[in-house]
Amino acid sequence: MSGFWGQLKERQAVAAARLPRWWSRALAGALLAVGIVLPFFFPPDSGFMNGTIIAVAYAVMSLGLNIVVGFAGLLDLGYVAFYALGAYSLGWFGSEFFFKLHIHVLVSPVAGTLPGVHLNFVLILIAAALICAAAGILIGLPTLRLRGDYIAIVTLAFGEIIAVVAVNGQSVPVGGGMTLTAGNLGISAVDAPYFPSSGSFSLLNLRPWYWLIFGILLLVLFVNLRLRDSRLGRAWVALREDEVAAVSMGIPLVKTKLLAYSVGAAFGGMAGAFFGTYYTVVNAGQFQFGFSIFILAMVIIGGIGSIWGALVGGLVLGYINNYLIPDVLNDLPSKFGLHFQLVQVEFGIFGILLVIMMLLRPQGLIPERRRRLEMTAQIAAEDAQLAEAPAGEVTVLLPPGEGAE
Repeated sequence: MSGFWGQLKERQAVAAARLPRWWSRALAGALLAVGIVLPFFFPPDSGFMNGTIIAVAYAVMSLGLNIVVGFAGLLDLGYVAFYALGAYSLGWFGSEFFFKLHIHVLVSPVAGTLPGVHLNFVLILIAAALICAAAGILIGLPTLRLRGDYIAIVTLAFGEIIAVVAVNGQSVPVGGGMTLTAGNLGISAVDAPYFPSSGSFSLLNLRPWYWLIFGILLLVLFVNLRLRDSRLGRAWVALREDEVAAVSMGIPLVKTKLLAYSVGAAFGGMAGAFFGTYYTVVNAGQFQFGFSIFILAMVIIGGIGSIWGALVGGLVLGYINNYLIPDVLNDLPSKFGLHFQLVQVEFGIFGILLVIMMLLRPQGLIPERRRRLEMTAQIAAEDAQLAEAPAGEVTVLLPPGEGAE
């Protein structure tokens, strides 16, 4: 059996070597075209489109968390905090919540007549990204001298603090009879995105919502790819592999870690702002600890450190959670005489999926090259040196002590 798998891998390697250098760009272009025209194949208010929109927003969050966990190797269990801050940014700057103020910037004619702060959705996205980036720096400061499980505990505490503030923020005055949050009552009647060329969005037509979050995904994906191949991205990977060696080679520890937290948090805040307007309410009950674990599971299933893995992991778990289980397979147990629905055991389903993945493919669906080699025992994680080359060039594995003369 091992010989069969060895031959299969050799054939796959030979087939990959025969592909032209431009095939990856052609594939990316084809996927982009499919993503753009996808809404035309389904009704504008279909359950599939709703599940797709949420899954794409999850993929944005997965890509953000992958920067912290995958690139920099910093375990973050409080990522829901950035979802909360992004959603509240939408509530603060796109609703009547701060009713004493009258600020309107590039909004629809209807929103322009209402009290409160009403900014264009693009400006809210920028504000959410900046607020969450600042919060990412705050969460990163206590972890600068911590490693492993201790970082996880600090980030978990930060997520719980934000959740408690969201619930009790209605008791925190900000002046003029206004409060910080609305607690469990929620900030309702938030503004829908508005663009002069398309008008205001409507939940009866989900296509504009899809194209909006798809555009955000493309932006986040582009930034991820550029960061991965940049000097900063390589510094993150160096810190992940050996922090002591990276610092001894001159990599600034404080700056590099804080940038990882802030960039990952900014992407989570953008997705949170989108969820706030799409769900039409910002409620403290949305920001539970389990959401952080859910996003972390996307990164693990897709492949820690892999950009395409994080993207696929977010889409897969998003579809399962918001389309397959509630809309397609929910009544499956009743066909076998069982009196329950799948939505009642969805966390158990995700647990089974994680166990299966850890047993059959621990490196993830689309693993990073280094992690794939380590998890399949093709190189020793602590002994081999992986010299990664740009796409189309040869990757060289150098045992310790051997190098170019």
